[in-house]
Amino acid sequence: MIKKILIAFVAFQFVGCAELQKIASQLPQAGGALTQGQIGSGLRQALDNGIKHQVSKLTSRDGFYRNELVKILLPKELQAVDKGLRKIGLSKLADEGIKSLNRAAEDAVKTATPIFVNAVKNISFNDAKNILLGNDNAATSYLQGRTNSALYSKFNPVIKKSFGRVGADKVWGNLISKYNSIPFVNKVNPDLTDYVTNQALKGVFKMIGVEEKGIRNKIGLRNTSLLKKVFALQDKR
Repeated sequence: MIKKILIAFVAFQFVGCAELQKIASQLPQAGGALTQGQIGSGLRQALDNGIKHQVSKLTSRDGFYRNELVKILLPKELQAVDKGLRKIGLSKLADEGIKSLNRAAEDAVKTATPIFVNAVKNISFNDAKNILLGNDNAATSYLQGRTNSALYSKFNPVIKKSFGRVGADKVWGNLISKYNSIPFVNKVNPDLTDYVTNQALKGVFKMIGVEEKGIRNKIGLRNTSLLKKVFALQDKR
């Protein structure tokens, strides 16, 4: 969907684009070719849908934890902690530790929307043409390249603060302390903020990619008449 959002937005901004106007004029519509205003409105609808259907979904309680596509698990070096605790009957503590990581990611993603909107507004026409002719993940890849750094800067302090607010720092301190008390294990003392930040970013772009692929390939996901008309431009490429 993001691919089509970007294409529509460029059409709205670059009124003099003869190539896109030519495609639009060929659409079989009773009311004639799409106007620039209609294309712009279609963009806003699609962008709203993308945020509502995917990004905002991740901000809800268990938005990460109950979604197997993006659920944040322990890093490899700490998986022994999880296994060790479960072996000695501390599965509940291990579960709470994992849940706290996902809670922090949910909090962080709430800061993402303005950054995505800004990236869409600043796309160039050449970028849009490349996205139009790209694969099912082209728009997602574009957004990731333009927003990853800014999102990391936003996510990281939120995750750090969230760890403190939801007690993740205490949960992990207790969890690791319990693990380190097990005889003959290698002691661990990880800082998980950077890890969770990167996992949250991966989850966001994974879900945007799911939405993009759906809108590209399934006309039924274009849920208004305007979206169907606007995104028919991309179907004609």
